[in-house]
Amino acid sequence: MAKATSSTDQLITNILKGIEDVKGQDIDILDLREIENTVCDYFIICNGTSNTQVNAIVNSVQKVVSKEGKDKPWHVEGTDNGEWVLIDYVNVVVHVFQKHIREYYDIEGLWGDAKVTSISTNY
Repeated sequence: MAKATSSTDQLITNILKGIEDVKGQDIDILDLREIENTVCDYFIICNGTSNTQVNAIVNSVQKVVSKEGKDKPWHVEGTDNGEWVLIDYVNVVVHVFQKHIREYYDIEGLWGDAKVTSISTNY
């Protein structure tokens, strides 16, 4: 179990690095492990300012995770319009939104029982 936790922690670290490399904003980690019937252990949510930045964040996350951890996403969805892109790494699901789409769907509100960790950035 310690190895799974360690590899998940490393995956999250790599995802955060990928987001921060292209200045993704409002980064939150939702810990879903204490909630019954969830599809994964963590959601990582962030937003970009345009569809171009959203796709840049997605590309950066995939590049860093692939290079550092040799992990490939199980599924990627939403890259065509760049408003809400989901990257599924099985235990960790990354949601990259444009700000207005994030506010509309309010994923954090839907998963209100999750423990939320906000990541502060210096940009």
